[in-house]
Order: sequence, then C-alpha cells, then structure tokens
Amino acid sequence: MVNLQTTFAGLTLKNPFIAASSGLTNSLSKIKELDKAGIGAVVLKSLFEEQIENHTEKLTQISDYPEAADYINAYIQMNHVEKYLDLIRSVKAECTIPVVASINCYKLTRWTDFAKSIEAAGADAIELNVFLLNAGEFGDTYLEESYLNIVKQLKKTVKIPIVVKMAKNIGNLPGLVSKMKSLGTDGIVLFNRFYQLDIDINKMEITAGTVFSNPADFHETLRWTAIVSGRVKDVDILCSTGVHSWEDAIKGILAGASGVQLCSVLYEQGMDVIGNMITCVEEWMEQNNYEQISDFKGKLNYANIASPSLYERVQFMKYFSNYQQ
Repeated sequence: MVNLQTTFAGLTLKNPFIAASSGLTNSLSKIKELDKAGIGAVVLKSLFEEQIENHTEKLTQISDYPEAADYINAYIQMNHVEKYLDLIRSVKAECTIPVVASINCYKLTRWTDFAKSIEAAGADAIELNVFLLNAGEFGDTYLEESYLNIVKQLKKTVKIPIVVKMAKNIGNLPGLVSKMKSLGTDGIVLFNRFYQLDIDINKMEITAGTVFSNPADFHETLRWTAIVSGRVKDVDILCSTGVHSWEDAIKGILAGASGVQLCSVLYEQGMDVIGNMITCVEEWMEQNNYEQISDFKGKLNYANIASPSLYERVQFMKYFSNYQQ
C-alpha cells in the first residue's frame, strides 16, 4: 500500500495537499470541514497589518482627541489580533492537522510583534506573505533586502518554522532562496498571487480582475519549482497558484515540491475534490510502483534531467518559432 505522507518545513503531513490561505480557512467550522475532507494541513487566512491600520484610521477620523485616537488604535489592533489567536487555539484544540498561521505585513516591527503572539497561541508554523511591489521608486535590491531582513529578524524572534510565500517579481529567484535558506528559512511557497486588477473602459476606473487562478498559471509555478529545487540544495518547496488537479500535484512533486497548496479549485469544485485527488495520486503511485512520495520527489527537477535547458525561456524559440496557425 502506498504512503502519501510528506514533510515540509519540519512538519509531517499525512498527504501533500495543503489548503492555502483564503476565505475557506478563516473559521473553525470551515477548517473542520477541510480536516474531515482529508486535507494534509491548513494555512489560515492572512492577518493583514494594512487592513488593521485602515480600520483604525477610519475610526480615529471621528475623534479630534489624541488620547481617544491612541485608545482606538490600541483597541482595534488588539481586537483583530486576538480574534486571530483565538482561531489558532480553537483549530489546534479541535482538528488533527498542522495549522500554519499567515501574516501579511509591510513594516518589520509589525511582523515580529504578530509572530510572537502567533507562536504563543500554538501555531505549528508561520507563512509570511511579503506583498512588496517595486514600481520603480526603490533600488534594484529593495525586494531582496526586504525578504532577507524580515527572515533574519523573525528567526531571532520565534522558534517555530518560518515559511516564505514568494512573489513572481524576483530577479534572481534561486539566488534569493539560497540566501534565505542560509538565514534559516524553513520552506518556501511558489508563488504568491497578487491582487489582479482590470480597467473598465466605460466607467474609466480601475476594477477588480480575475479572482481565481486558472490551470495555465501552473506552468510558471512548475518551471520555477524545478529550477529552484535543482539549484538550491535541500530546499523545501510547496507549489501554489494554478494547482487545479491531481496531475498538477504529481507534476509539482516530480519537479521537486514537497506538496501543493489548493485554493481556487476548492472554491470551484468543493471540498470533495480533496478526497478524489488523494485517491488518484495513490492509484498513480501504485501503477508506477512508487511506495512513498520521496520515491519520485524531484525526479524531474533542474538537476536531474539530461537537458536542464528544457526549463529555460530560450526553448520558446525552439518549439514555437515555426508555429503557424
């Protein structure tokens, strides 16, 4: 019988399927459903520092008194954080799966404040969502330095595993991952999906773009999973963005991932898809004579194929330059 158990960032998971941070992981009732459906772990919906500050700012505008503003600021922050900590405690008490907290901040001091509280509440690990977009006002090294500074500070602050969910807009991704690993980063997630926007040409305004990922998004995730896992020794990776099928999970593991994060597919197909994915992966492993995940993990990554250039952009010219519609 095959064994789907895998390890990621020092955590043992019963299978390689993890529920990504989303509205499906923001309450005890939903997480209990995910647990019952067979998910291997959950990443809680992110605690957004910016959202807390915006809420605080709206309320403090009501008062002209500095003392009242300070009180409101402290109360709002404590209320948001305490609700999040209560969720961690509840899930740990009533579910059987690892619980990864997710924090989304943009000030270094805030990351550490939140992280200490999250560790004390019992979270098994912390996933950092570093939402930084360099639109030209910062130097070329701004993004890299931000990632490294945050990791460095947090590793001094907490003892639980630190996982970083990476953005796609990184110049030298393997180089940055290598530096983060040397600082103690326990795992990375490829990739963080930025808020998508659109333009309404009739109303002449910015609108929300596509909410969910689509299967085509997975190709870029797969490429960089294979490259990073082949270039950075012993790095722990989860695939995220574009994972819509059990085949995607197998592809991600072959490319070097320890598992995959599911989000859009859970919204579109429901939680029953988890059990179906588990069954299909088990059947595929039996058909291919694999007993455990480690038997085929990384088998087709950048370091383990005869032509690593297959993962490089130059191949576009080779395969499509003569394509005619």
